[in-house]
Amino acid sequence: MQEKSKVSPMAKKLDSTVQEVHRNFERLAKSGFIEKDVEGYYHLTVYGSTVCTQIPTMIFFSNNRKYFQEHDFGNLPAKFIERIGALSTGVYVKGFTKVMEKWKSIYKNANEYIYELHSEVSNDLIEPLIKKARDDKVKINYILSESCIVPKGRKRTLEKFGFNQLLENGIIERKMSKDVLVVVALNEKEACISFPNRNGDANIGFAFYGNDVRFHEWCLDYFRYCWYNSGSFRESKLKEE
Repeated sequence: MQEKSKVSPMAKKLDSTVQEVHRNFERLAKSGFIEKDVEGYYHLTVYGSTVCTQIPTMIFFSNNRKYFQEHDFGNLPAKFIERIGALSTGVYVKGFTKVMEKWKSIYKNANEYIYELHSEVSNDLIEPLIKKARDDKVKINYILSESCIVPKGRKRTLEKFGFNQLLENGIIERKMSKDVLVVVALNEKEACISFPNRNGDANIGFAFYGNDVRFHEWCLDYFRYCWYNSGSFRESKLKEE
């Protein structure tokens, strides 16, 4: 009930009886969620409006109950958990191959930037990412976990596509974090996020994808938070498969 309403119009809108809507309005009013003004219109109270902001969180958990039986939020700060309802418009993506397809589409659709939080590096992603930076001059910022496993031949691939030159020109910037459990990839329009399993391991075999403004804003805010709190990149920390 974002707009005020009388009983009869609401009954018509809900295809219900006037008596049933009136009973429910009275219950809501008694509980402090809504109130009636002098003209007979009902509207949300401050309390009711505040409670409504939590509905997306309940929807997110309700729709993904099974997922969160096997996953948790890892080291996600409380302020982001409190806003987790912003992800309720996202689509659940199941399977490593399908998640990788989403990540590649994020690369392909980027016009301004690609931001990433990685727990591991896939050969399938290195080439399209660097080519996007080299050919389209798309800004790349990424954070790797200190425990990140990288594929063999990675350095040769980086050299092949002029990675060092892109670093020197500032088109690519990178940092390192002690632990990356929540994995994120986003461009200026869309985002993909994966949460760790119950054992505390990052798990990109399952993800949530969204291009809704609130979904994207949540992922962007989280990446910026991690970027600000990450340290300098240290190649010596990386381990090959």
